[in-house]
Amino acid sequence: MFKVIFLSFLLYPFFCSSQVIITGQVLDSNEAIYGVSVILKDSTGNFIDYSYTNENGNYKLNSRTKGSFIIEFSSLGYKGENISIVIEKQKELKIDITLETKPFDLDEVIVKAELDITQKKDTITFNAKAFAQGNEEVVEDLLKKIPGLTVEADGTIKVGDQEVEKVMIDGDDFFERGYKLLTKNMPAQPIDKIELLQNYSNNRLLKGIEESERVALNLKLDEDAKRIWFGNMTLGYDAFSNEDRYYAKANLMNFGKKNKFYFLTNLNNIGYNATGDINHLIRPMRFNEPASIGDNQNISSLIGLSASPPNFKRSRTTFNNAEMASLNAIFNPTEKLKIKTLGFFNWDELNFFRNRIDNIAVNNLNFTNTEDYQLQNTNRIGFGKADLTYNISTAQMLEATTKYQNANFQSNSDLLFNGQSTIENVDNPVELFDQKISYTNKFKDKKVLLLTGRFIRETAPQNYSLNQFLYEDLFPSTNADNVRQTLEQKMTFTGFEAHLLDRKDNRNLLEIKLGNAYRRDVLNSKFSLLENESIIDNPQGFQNELTYSVNDLYAKGKYQYNLKAITLIGNLSVHQLFNSIDQNNQNSSQQPFFVNPSLGIDWKINKNNRIRTSYGQNRTNADVLNVYDNFILTGFRNFSSGAGEFNQLDASALFFNYQLGNWSDRFFANTTFAYTKNHDFFSTNSQINQNFTLSEAIVIKDRELFTANTSLDYFFKKLESNVKLKLGYTQSEFKNIVNNSELREVNSINYNYGFEYRTAFNGIFNFHLGSKWLTNEIKTTITNEFTDNVSFLDMTFTFNEKLNFDFNSERYYFGNLETDNTYYFLDFNARYTVKENKLTLMLSGKNLFNTITFRNFSISDIGNSTTEYRLLPRYILLKMEYRF
Repeated sequence: MFKVIFLSFLLYPFFCSSQVIITGQVLDSNEAIYGVSVILKDSTGNFIDYSYTNENGNYKLNSRTKGSFIIEFSSLGYKGENISIVIEKQKELKIDITLETKPFDLDEVIVKAELDITQKKDTITFNAKAFAQGNEEVVEDLLKKIPGLTVEADGTIKVGDQEVEKVMIDGDDFFERGYKLLTKNMPAQPIDKIELLQNYSNNRLLKGIEESERVALNLKLDEDAKRIWFGNMTLGYDAFSNEDRYYAKANLMNFGKKNKFYFLTNLNNIGYNATGDINHLIRPMRFNEPASIGDNQNISSLIGLSASPPNFKRSRTTFNNAEMASLNAIFNPTEKLKIKTLGFFNWDELNFFRNRIDNIAVNNLNFTNTEDYQLQNTNRIGFGKADLTYNISTAQMLEATTKYQNANFQSNSDLLFNGQSTIENVDNPVELFDQKISYTNKFKDKKVLLLTGRFIRETAPQNYSLNQFLYEDLFPSTNADNVRQTLEQKMTFTGFEAHLLDRKDNRNLLEIKLGNAYRRDVLNSKFSLLENESIIDNPQGFQNELTYSVNDLYAKGKYQYNLKAITLIGNLSVHQLFNSIDQNNQNSSQQPFFVNPSLGIDWKINKNNRIRTSYGQNRTNADVLNVYDNFILTGFRNFSSGAGEFNQLDASALFFNYQLGNWSDRFFANTTFAYTKNHDFFSTNSQINQNFTLSEAIVIKDRELFTANTSLDYFFKKLESNVKLKLGYTQSEFKNIVNNSELREVNSINYNYGFEYRTAFNGIFNFHLGSKWLTNEIKTTITNEFTDNVSFLDMTFTFNEKLNFDFNSERYYFGNLETDNTYYFLDFNARYTVKENKLTLMLSGKNLFNTITFRNFSISDIGNSTTEYRLLPRYILLKMEYRF
């Protein structure tokens, strides 16, 4: 049935209309002109198709409708020309044209012509009004119409296969990687231009000097939308059931020349997570970028009562009650000073329900555990951030960022473990202070010096209690009937880095970094056995008092040497570490020295073919979670310990990438191979019992990981459709010890393949169809394997500027489940615009088939698990959106 539906949609454009192909050549006297913008519009000025002339001056356009049209030809240095044509019964048209030259001085010319697509150096500008069709509500809807941009289902914006760095408004950035809050909420009507910034630099003084392939978007507003307050408010309620489902959000904004404001609030209990993107603001990760020292420093929680089904939408299993508000502002008190503030407040109560059967079969040990699990997480997050940028001069800049987080995460679980009622409680308050200061000096035209200092302090204690005593085999002579553990975690980081970038006249690039990074961790745990409320024992081997300090004095060098189409990239980092451990009243220290080299090649064969490869050797220092000595309770039946000593681990890696075409081409392919050899790695020595597991970190020699991924993207102009194919393969080999066995090898193989087909018809109907197969295989003394499939079909009906419908369907298949192995889901959204840019009525339905539970199957190196999840029941929201 699914294949029939797919084929019928695939053939839809052939039956619904015929296509007219318009071709031609653009000349300058007798020579062909490359890169001329050729745009086809209907008689009312609506955009139909566009193209650029190739090296022979040829272009090609397509139209599925008949009538009167205008072809616009434009290129810098030439006078623009418009040609009117009429399409009736013909299948092909040939339109040649000769453009007259228009001499100009690049430093003095003022171009007044309004072009729909223009390019100036690394900036491509799209005229928003030329691509808008009148039914766009928010920025995301508009970006879906821009050629070359892809907006995925979760709102991620990509140019080709690369996600955009940020989405700015008139050059100012509010949310960094959390841009979805902007694109999903800001009205599209005020947008005048959309700028695609290629080779983007987060630091303006590094533009043209650093080697950057990042991309970003900048939204330029209409003059009428500046310096005024506008926004929208949406209210939704499920009036068709007794579940009291609701959804409410509001946006208020003002973008002036000097000051900009954006306020957002969201309240819902429909499983929607409104905080995910803002979490990127708390801990943005930008590795190996200028001024990124300290970005990878944070505390890793040892205890976490959370669960989410793999390969499944989290929103379907999350029973939430969320309240969120975000207050953001940008001030420009002077021409040199810019201040950006962000405030974020969130309270959320999350409920999660699952049942699981674990079948363990390892080393002649066989048992089955059953869990009936109900979890409630109550999260409170308060976060504030202030960015200050002071432009000392055109060549000097000072930046300062201050962040503060105060949060509390409380978890309570009601667990029926093998028929025994068990209650867990975890209290996890978190406090974070993060201060970074950067100074940039462009002391010569192609030379820049960056000085960066950073200080981070984080505390994240965890208090855990369990109302049952499950460890009789571990502590046999005791009257305990419950346990408790207090865990203290503190982290302090101080770092300084000097970074010199020197771009040579021949485009070679020299980078030198000198820095020092100091991190101090405190990890104290106290595990107690209790009888009622009285502590009767703190067993030896289950208490930790650890202070672990690492001081990394380093020097890093990088040189890019250009040989026309080939670039050689050499990296060398030198580290002198000063490690110290104060553990359980014993002190030790270590001063290891090591060098990490790498060599890379970037070969741009031509404009459509590119090969990148690299090989590197890397030594890393063990972190705090690998050096603590005694056991810590990390779950109701899991105890873990580190290796109890200093360790440095060696690895080598080989990388290869081939790219065919570019993101703006009709055909784009990307293939990557990566091989990693861990000469030393942390594994586990585990003692598995039905009621508990003890896992101790050990260092093992030789682990291998191989991954291969390929993606193909092709746009069929005749079908007005885009096809994507994706293939992936991962194989890993590692070793561990289970129940005093000899060192055993574990081989894990995962491979996936799938496709997507998305249409871009000019008519009322479009669809997006896809399917993905995932196979997992684990080999030890036995072999476990399963194959799952996920398919989807999304349909959009845009009847006119006022009325549109969206249908989203999903199918899940789990190969290793004998019964209840196939699940179907259907969601829909209907939107009717009562008054343009003012009032819109919506109807939104989720889980229309009212699937209540969902089961899946997973495997590991010690057995397999079958898990059943409770899902949010069917609901239908009647929503109203008002814009002002």
